[in-house]
Parts: sequence; structure tokens; C-alpha cells
Amino acid sequence: MEKKYLILLISINLFMVLSCVKEPIEPEKTPVTIDTSYSTIGLYVLNEGLFNMNNATLTYFNYSSSQATTDFFDVQNGRKLGDTGSDLAIYGNKMFVIVNVSSQLEVVNPYTGKSIKQIAFFNGNKPRQPRSIAFHNNKAYVCSFDGTVAVVDTASLQIEKIIEVGRNPDGIAVANNKVYVSNSGGLNYPNYDNTVSVIDIASMQEIKRITVEMNPYKIVADGYGDLYVVSRGNYSNVKMCLQIIDSQTDQLKYTFPDLEALNLTINNDTAYVYYYDFISGSGSKIMTLDVKNETLIRSNFITDGTFIETAYAVAVDKSSGDVFITDAKGFVNTGQVFCFDKYGKKKYAFSAGLNPSSMAFLYKPKS
Repeated sequence: MEKKYLILLISINLFMVLSCVKEPIEPEKTPVTIDTSYSTIGLYVLNEGLFNMNNATLTYFNYSSSQATTDFFDVQNGRKLGDTGSDLAIYGNKMFVIVNVSSQLEVVNPYTGKSIKQIAFFNGNKPRQPRSIAFHNNKAYVCSFDGTVAVVDTASLQIEKIIEVGRNPDGIAVANNKVYVSNSGGLNYPNYDNTVSVIDIASMQEIKRITVEMNPYKIVADGYGDLYVVSRGNYSNVKMCLQIIDSQTDQLKYTFPDLEALNLTINNDTAYVYYYDFISGSGSKIMTLDVKNETLIRSNFITDGTFIETAYAVAVDKSSGDVFITDAKGFVNTGQVFCFDKYGKKKYAFSAGLNPSSMAFLYKPKS
């Protein structure tokens, strides 16, 4: 749905530019920690499809066979996933798929691809339009465009509570026993919101709103009590930016100068941040940051010249340190997924579906 107003507004979620940060540290190396307790079985890719076309799909890439099944959910369940997939995560032995326009949370067995349950997100007859998901202590927190966060028990798969936050929340993360929700106000263009709601997990109440730059979107927690927040500006004279919130003080503590970012993921001490210049068609740029020191590592993660037209998601395999980047190919063609080693060199690629926007790794169960 965010991509709904992306398309309506000259691709209203159009995403731009990337530059520098503080003084760069060693540019040739990216610190990567390999967690040998993980053994990867496969990779799921959620393809959002096109708004109101009911063509969201789920691609599964099998590590052992190196084969990708383009519409894995349909194959395994004999029905379509729904309209506009927006977020994907594996927690415990369940996979959670948010289907925004259909207003559904699809819960799937990640080892078989079979649906376990569909959880409807409606307020009476009005769709809530769920957007993003985060987890903490066997609870799933789902923010929806209607200005709410739902608390879902991951065992019973029941919605236990609905918490009101700001306008059109678009991103969610957990840090320091609190839930942080970015209130975009994106459906009220050009009157965007510019706050991040803070929910105390113990009381399940919103306790504060932190002012950030306009139109906040992605929010990701690091391992040091900070949250990285992308604000998308107004796609005109107010540019995108990357900011840091301190979860101890719940204050905005830093905004990276001269850096425009669309999305990011954090793996150990490294953040992978991307942006693309839709207007010029010059392709995408992925950089790396050291979140411990809040400094630039490399201004261009890809070192072998591989061209990514429209970067749309980035994820890191904990078992290998490999970095996966999806390419939406201008939002009108079949997307691709590229795998790079930790040095930014391409290892392989495979085709996904239309607008691959989220990824989740399937790891072998720990004994």
C-alpha cells in the first residue's frame, strides 16, 4: 500500500540518493561476523505485486537444489496470497506474511509452505491495512495504516490488543522493552506526519512521540540500544535522510549529514543502506555503515560492477554473511534477487516475482 501512493505520486514512494557520512573508516573491508549456530535451508522472497491486482506472490529459493519456485504459496496451498504483500518474517516455527490491501496476516509453516491461519485485520467492515511486523517475547506487533498497532500472540495466533498510535504507521521495531512505530502520514500527502510512537511493552500503552524528519518509514534496531530511522521527506524539496534514536532517552540523537537513504538492514555491527535514483535511471547504490561507531565503511558495497536497477530489499544470511539484494526492475518487470559475498562480489542471482520487497531466511531448527 505504501507502494500504492508510491505509484500514485509519480511512484509516490520514489526513492533517492546516497552520499557520505562522518569520516569513513577502512574502505576495503566490511566487518562481518558469521554465526555458525545457523544453517540455512532456504530463502523466502515476498513479491508485493501491483496495487489492486491481487498478484502478491511468495518465492522460495531452495539452498540444496539452487532452485527458485516463483509462486510457492500458490503451489502449496492452491490459492493466491492476496493483494500487495508488504512484510515477511520468520519467528520461531512460523512465518508471518503481511498482505496490506487484503488486510490479512497470513501465518505459514515455513518448512512446508502450507497456510496455518489467516488473521483478518479489520475494524468492523473497515480494513486496517497492516504494514509491518516486529516480535518480542512470543508476541507479534503489527502496525497498520489506520493508526494502530495490534498485539498478536504467536502461539494462539489471536489478536490480544489494539493500541492507537500516529497517522499511517509504516515501520516498527523493538528495543529496550519498547515498541517503536514510525508514523508516516503518507496517506495524507502532502500533510505528512513526522513522529515515532513509543509503546511501553509492560503497560501496552503509547508513552511518547519522538519528532523526526517528515514521512518516517523504515525503523531498525541495532545491538547498542539505538534505532535507525529512514524519513522519506516529501519527494521534492525535503530530502530523505537517515536518523538515530537513543532508546535509553527516547531522543533523536543524530541525523547523518548529506545522506539520502530509502531502506536498510542491520547485521551485527554492519548496516546495509540503499537508495536509488528513479528519475535519472542511473541505478542503485548500497553502502555499509558501522553502527557501533556510526561511521561509513564503504560508500559502495558492490565491488564488481554488478548493476542493480531498483534496489527494493536487502537481507543478510547469518550463516554465511552473504548479502542478498532484490531488484524490482523499475516496478514493471519480473524482479531478481542477487547474492553477494561479504566483499561485495556477485555469487549468483535468481528470478523472483513482481516487486520483490521483503526476504526471510529459513534456518535448520536448532537441536
